Amino acid sequence: MNWDWNAVTDFLPHFWDGLLVTLQALALGSVVSFALGLVWALLVRTPTRWVSWPVGVVTEFIRNTPLLVQLFFLFYVLPEWGLTFSALTTGVFAIGLHYSTYTMQVYRAGIEAVPAGQWEAATALNLPMRRTWTVVILPQAVRRVVPALGNYVISMLKDTPILMVITVPEMLSEARLYAQETFRFTEPLTVIGVAFILISYLASLLLRTLEQRLVR
Repeated sequence: MNWDWNAVTDFLPHFWDGLLVTLQALALGSVVSFALGLVWALLVRTPTRWVSWPVGVVTEFIRNTPLLVQLFFLFYVLPEWGLTFSALTTGVFAIGLHYSTYTMQVYRAGIEAVPAGQWEAATALNLPMRRTWTVVILPQAVRRVVPALGNYVISMLKDTPILMVITVPEMLSEARLYAQETFRFTEPLTVIGVAFILISYLASLLLRTLEQRLVR
């Protein structure tokens, strides 16, 4: 089949709509995964086993369950319990929840990498535990884990097409609908493939720049 530039032009309005939804899902999913991952990491470190043990079990279960299964569960099962959300909201939460179990491990590694002397200094200064975490420990830990967190952002970007299965109109969904209407598959799928490559590359450059600034 010959390449048709007219098909590319016709597809572009659909592409921009899908791109906006994809970036929205990525941004919100990243916020959920970063925030929830930090919560998981702090809860797992609590000395109270009736808190840390259940959190460890839950996060291990989520991490070892396919994202697609979790997505279907949230979208189809929760409404039976009276909890109904839009497809995009469900998709954002599913991606954020799934990846929060990975960012949790990243945060844990960052926290454990903070030198013991920092904890001792905070204790010597008689800093409250909350201030020790917010002023001394977490700022140092987060600086160490930015590259790893950035890698998960790119992974989340690559997983956004899975939202198509619950009718979220992201890029792949728009390409599929256009292809079904016009019987032109090469052009729309090529366009979104290039888009994913460019977005991933730009994100990696941004992360590299951010990492260099944090190292200074």
